[in-house]
Formats: sequence, C-alpha cells, structure tokens
Amino acid sequence: MNDRHAVQVHCQPDRAGWRCAVEVGDDPGATAHRVTVTADDLERLGGGGATADELVGASFGFLLEREPRESILRDFDLSVIGRYFPEYEREIRRRLGG
Repeated sequence: MNDRHAVQVHCQPDRAGWRCAVEVGDDPGATAHRVTVTADDLERLGGGGATADELVGASFGFLLEREPRESILRDFDLSVIGRYFPEYEREIRRRLGG
C-alpha cells in the first residue's frame, strides 16, 4: 500500500506531558514530525477520554484536510495549530467526542 496520508503516531510521556513522533505517509516522500502535547492540551481538547496518540492523530487528520504534509511544521507544540486555524479546537473536540 502506498498511502501519502497514512499517519503513524507514537507518544511517550515526558515531564510536561507527551512527546510524540509522527510519520505521514509510507512512500518515499513521507514526512516526520515531533509534537509536544501538554496535560492541559489533552484535557482541554481530548475531553478526558482521548489518549495523546488519538489527539495527535486526529489533529494531523485535521491538518491534512487543509494543507499538504510537506507544509506541516516538523517540530511544534500542539497548541500552535489554533493560531493558524481558529476552528481547530472546536473541530477537534467534536471529532473526539469531547
């Protein structure tokens, strides 16, 4: 399978929350990203029921609907998405059932 939009997320806990490695695509042009998620981000956006992996995966789904994978920042805090896309927090809460 050659899917440019396949998203793989692996989050590990750290002092501030989670540090997540994200790979978008399983083709030669796949992109790699590092995303920081705070406990506050997870509670606010995940509604207490989502894992960091689920939140980041849904967030990348949101981003990929709006821009190509090559345009997504390579290293960022999850909270910055709302600066670029004001509808992000409302939409991600809806997607995660929060």
